[in-house]
Amino acid sequence: MQKKNMNEENNDWGSIGIGAMIVFIALILVAAVASAVIIQTGEKLQQNAQQSGSDTQQEISGKISIITIWVGDQAPNGAANAEEITMVFELAPGSEPIADTAVHWAVICDDGAGTPSVMQGDLSAATELDGATAVAQFDPGETYMIDLTVGGAPDSCAPGLNEEHSMVISANGGGSTYETLYYQSVTQGDQII
Repeated sequence: MQKKNMNEENNDWGSIGIGAMIVFIALILVAAVASAVIIQTGEKLQQNAQQSGSDTQQEISGKISIITIWVGDQAPNGAANAEEITMVFELAPGSEPIADTAVHWAVICDDGAGTPSVMQGDLSAATELDGATAVAQFDPGETYMIDLTVGGAPDSCAPGLNEEHSMVISANGGGSTYETLYYQSVTQGDQII
């Protein structure tokens, strides 16, 4: 009889061992699925981070930083309706060199009739800060100056006392800079930002 009990006991041990093996294999499968999901999520996050970094670098690498803007010549070369503003600028830190024709500006103002007027152009007439050295591209670390014609027909955003105008500077494939021009004075040389 004792032999019979021993056999039953051995059968119970075998059943427990098989059950434990099934649970162990199930745990390995669950761990494999979980690790696959974690690895896939990590790869997706890395791709998103790289894309965000690339987008941010592209946005910053072509951005203009305005140093100052003042009221320019209000009758250059004796011409009426050719009022100017003078802008001093540089490339934002981390920028790559940009061709002068690849940067565009626009000044937007209200013409008094409820419709906006827009004066626009590129920065190809910019010079180095000394005012004499013409440039073909803007380089990081250099400072540039340009006279922008904001008066003229049919649209005009000529400086006007206590007026606010919006200015946008955009680089092709790069970033944009927005500035509000506020005219507390229209005397040549007075700052407007």
